[in-house]
Amino acid sequence: MTFVVTDVCIKCKYTDCVEVCPVDCFYEGENTLVIHPDECIDCGVCEPECPIEAIIPDTEPEAEKWLETNRKYSELWPVITQQKDPLPTADEFKDVKDKMQYFSESPGEGD
Repeated sequence: MTFVVTDVCIKCKYTDCVEVCPVDCFYEGENTLVIHPDECIDCGVCEPECPIEAIIPDTEPEAEKWLETNRKYSELWPVITQQKDPLPTADEFKDVKDKMQYFSESPGEGD
C-alpha cells in the first residue's frame, strides 16, 4: 500500500506533509506535490498533516486514477524534504474542486 496526492493539492502546495515524511518520498512540481509510490512506506504520518486533505491511501477507490500521476511525476520532479510556504494561490484554491485543468508538468525548485 501507498499514499497518493490528489488534484486537491494543485495551486495550493502545502508542504506540512513533507516535513513529517521519514523516507523523503515527496517530489515537487511547479504547483503541486506527488508521492513516489515505490518509496512510500505506508506509515501514514503525512495524511493527517495535509490541511486540505489532498493525500489519500491507495485503498480508496479514487486513488487508482492518481497512482500513475504520482508515479510518473515523482520520477521527473526533484525531491522535496523541507517544508516551504504554500503557494500564494493556496487560500483562493483550497476549496476548488476538479483542479486538473490547472496542473503544471513543470518541475518545482526541490530543496
